[in-house]
Amino acid sequence: MSTFTAIDFETATGAMESACAVGIVTLTNGVITDEYYSLIQPPENEYWRSNIQIHGITPAMTESLPGFHAIYPEVQKRLQGRLVIAHNEQFDRNVLKRTMRMYGLDYDELLLPDRWECTCRIYRSLGYKPANLSACCKRQGIELRHHEALSDARACALLYQNFLDNHRPVNILF
Repeated sequence: MSTFTAIDFETATGAMESACAVGIVTLTNGVITDEYYSLIQPPENEYWRSNIQIHGITPAMTESLPGFHAIYPEVQKRLQGRLVIAHNEQFDRNVLKRTMRMYGLDYDELLLPDRWECTCRIYRSLGYKPANLSACCKRQGIELRHHEALSDARACALLYQNFLDNHRPVNILF
Protein backbone atom coordinates (compact mmCIF):
# COMPACT_ATOMS: atom_id res chain seq x y z
CA MET A 1 0.00 0.00 0.00
CA SER A 2 1.43 3.35 -1.06
CA THR A 3 0.62 6.26 1.28
CA PHE A 4 2.17 9.69 1.42
CA THR A 5 1.22 13.12 2.72
CA ALA A 6 1.79 16.51 1.08
CA ILE A 7 1.96 19.72 3.10
CA ASP A 8 2.00 23.42 2.30
CA PHE A 9 2.34 26.43 4.58
CA GLU A 10 1.65 30.10 3.98
CA THR A 11 3.50 32.58 6.18
CA ALA A 12 2.47 36.01 7.46
CA THR A 13 5.97 37.55 7.42
CA GLY A 14 9.46 36.59 6.34
CA ALA A 15 9.91 34.70 9.62
CA MET A 16 9.73 30.92 9.27
CA GLU A 17 7.68 30.66 12.47
CA SER A 18 4.92 32.97 11.11
CA ALA A 19 2.68 30.22 9.69
CA CYS A 20 -0.77 31.63 8.97
CA ALA A 21 -2.25 28.70 6.99
CA VAL A 22 -1.55 25.02 6.47
CA GLY A 23 -2.89 22.51 3.98
CA ILE A 24 -2.28 18.77 4.30
CA VAL A 25 -3.37 16.11 1.79
CA THR A 26 -2.89 12.35 2.09
CA LEU A 27 -3.01 9.94 -0.85
CA THR A 28 -3.34 6.20 -0.43
CA ASN A 29 -2.88 4.05 -3.52
CA GLY A 30 -3.31 7.10 -5.74
CA VAL A 31 -6.56 8.29 -4.12
CA ILE A 32 -6.96 11.33 -1.87
CA THR A 33 -8.02 9.87 1.48
CA ASP A 34 -7.69 12.91 3.75
CA GLU A 35 -7.53 16.69 3.45
CA TYR A 36 -6.96 19.19 6.23
CA TYR A 37 -6.84 22.98 6.07
CA SER A 38 -6.61 25.60 8.79
CA LEU A 39 -5.86 29.26 9.12
CA ILE A 40 -3.49 29.95 12.03
CA GLN A 41 -2.91 33.10 14.03
CA PRO A 42 0.77 33.97 13.56
CA PRO A 43 2.79 35.46 16.45
CA GLU A 44 1.30 38.82 17.49
CA ASN A 45 -1.03 38.42 14.47
CA GLU A 46 1.62 40.35 12.52
CA TYR A 47 1.56 40.37 8.71
CA TRP A 48 3.71 41.90 6.03
CA ARG A 49 1.83 43.61 3.22
CA SER A 50 3.91 41.69 0.64
CA ASN A 51 2.80 38.36 2.12
CA ILE A 52 -0.85 39.44 2.17
CA GLN A 53 -0.54 40.34 -1.51
CA ILE A 54 0.72 36.83 -2.25
CA HIS A 55 -1.84 34.73 -0.37
CA GLY A 56 -4.66 37.11 0.55
CA ILE A 57 -4.74 36.16 4.23
CA THR A 58 -5.15 39.21 6.47
CA PRO A 59 -4.87 39.91 10.21
CA ALA A 60 -8.66 40.27 10.38
CA MET A 61 -9.02 36.67 9.17
CA THR A 62 -6.84 35.25 11.95
CA GLU A 63 -7.26 37.65 14.88
CA SER A 64 -9.76 35.43 16.70
CA LEU A 65 -8.01 32.16 15.87
CA PRO A 66 -5.58 30.24 18.06
CA GLY A 67 -1.90 29.77 17.31
CA PHE A 68 -0.28 26.69 15.82
CA HIS A 69 -0.18 24.85 19.16
CA ALA A 70 -3.99 24.51 19.08
CA ILE A 71 -4.06 22.76 15.69
CA TYR A 72 -0.90 20.74 16.26
CA PRO A 73 -2.79 17.53 17.24
CA GLU A 74 -4.45 17.57 13.80
CA VAL A 75 -1.12 18.17 12.08
CA GLN A 76 0.62 15.50 14.15
CA LYS A 77 -1.87 12.75 13.37
CA ARG A 78 -1.51 13.46 9.64
CA LEU A 79 2.30 13.64 9.54
CA GLN A 80 3.70 11.35 12.23
CA GLY A 81 5.85 8.63 10.70
CA ARG A 82 4.68 9.43 7.15
CA LEU A 83 6.44 9.99 3.87
CA VAL A 84 6.03 13.78 3.55
CA ILE A 85 6.08 15.68 0.27
CA ALA A 86 6.29 19.44 -0.35
CA HIS A 87 6.97 21.45 -3.48
CA ASN A 88 9.73 23.40 -1.76
CA GLU A 89 10.44 20.92 1.01
CA GLN A 90 13.13 22.97 2.68
CA PHE A 91 10.77 25.94 3.14
CA ASP A 92 7.81 23.92 4.43
CA ARG A 93 9.98 21.69 6.64
CA ASN A 94 11.64 24.75 8.18
CA VAL A 95 8.30 26.47 8.77
CA LEU A 96 7.07 23.36 10.59
CA LYS A 97 10.27 22.96 12.63
CA ARG A 98 10.57 26.62 13.61
CA THR A 99 6.87 27.01 14.41
CA MET A 100 6.93 23.89 16.56
CA ARG A 101 10.05 25.11 18.37
CA MET A 102 8.40 28.47 19.07
CA TYR A 103 5.50 26.67 20.79
CA GLY A 104 7.76 24.24 22.68
CA LEU A 105 6.68 21.25 20.56
CA ASP A 106 9.16 18.47 19.79
CA TYR A 107 9.68 18.02 16.03
CA ASP A 108 11.57 14.77 16.60
CA GLU A 109 8.41 13.09 17.92
CA LEU A 110 6.98 13.28 14.39
CA LEU A 111 9.55 10.64 13.33
CA LEU A 112 10.18 12.29 9.95
CA PRO A 113 13.33 12.03 7.83
CA ASP A 114 15.84 14.88 7.75
CA ARG A 115 14.72 15.74 4.21
CA TRP A 116 11.30 15.23 2.71
CA GLU A 117 10.46 14.45 -0.91
CA CYS A 118 10.49 17.65 -2.98
CA THR A 119 8.38 17.86 -6.13
CA CYS A 120 10.24 20.99 -7.26
CA ARG A 121 13.54 19.11 -7.15
CA ILE A 122 11.96 16.04 -8.81
CA TYR A 123 10.42 17.96 -11.70
CA ARG A 124 13.54 20.08 -12.17
CA SER A 125 15.49 16.81 -12.53
CA LEU A 126 13.01 15.80 -15.24
CA GLY A 127 13.92 18.94 -17.19
CA TYR A 128 11.01 21.19 -16.23
CA LYS A 129 11.96 24.87 -16.63
CA PRO A 130 10.59 26.61 -14.74
CA ALA A 131 9.84 24.02 -12.06
CA ASN A 132 7.71 26.21 -9.79
CA LEU A 133 4.39 24.80 -8.62
CA SER A 134 2.19 26.74 -11.03
CA ALA A 135 4.33 25.83 -14.07
CA CYS A 136 4.46 22.14 -13.13
CA CYS A 137 0.71 22.03 -12.53
CA LYS A 138 -0.04 23.79 -15.82
CA ARG A 139 2.13 21.33 -17.72
CA GLN A 140 0.55 18.34 -15.91
CA GLY A 141 -3.04 19.65 -16.21
CA ILE A 142 -3.51 19.91 -12.44
CA GLU A 143 -5.94 22.53 -11.13
CA LEU A 144 -4.30 25.05 -8.82
CA ARG A 145 -5.38 28.11 -6.80
CA HIS A 146 -1.78 29.09 -6.12
CA HIS A 147 -0.86 30.24 -2.60
CA GLU A 148 -4.02 28.73 -1.11
CA ALA A 149 -2.44 26.16 1.21
CA LEU A 150 -4.89 23.30 0.64
CA SER A 151 -4.85 23.73 -3.14
CA ASP A 152 -1.04 23.89 -3.12
CA ALA A 153 -0.80 20.73 -0.97
CA ARG A 154 -3.31 18.89 -3.18
CA ALA A 155 -1.43 19.92 -6.33
CA CYS A 156 1.87 18.82 -4.81
CA ALA A 157 0.37 15.43 -3.89
CA LEU A 158 -0.96 14.97 -7.42
CA LEU A 159 2.39 15.96 -8.93
CA TYR A 160 4.13 13.37 -6.77
CA GLN A 161 1.56 10.70 -7.69
CA ASN A 162 2.02 11.52 -11.39
CA PHE A 163 5.76 11.13 -10.92
CA LEU A 164 5.29 7.74 -9.24
CA ASP A 165 2.88 6.58 -11.94
CA ASN A 166 5.08 7.63 -14.85
CA HIS A 167 8.66 7.32 -13.63
CA ARG A 168 8.72 4.40 -11.26
CA PRO A 169 11.46 1.92 -12.18
CA VAL A 170 10.14 -1.28 -13.70
CA ASN A 171 11.63 -4.54 -12.47
CA ILE A 172 12.06 -6.96 -15.34
CA LEU A 173 12.45 -10.60 -14.35
CA PHE A 174 14.23 -13.00 -16.68
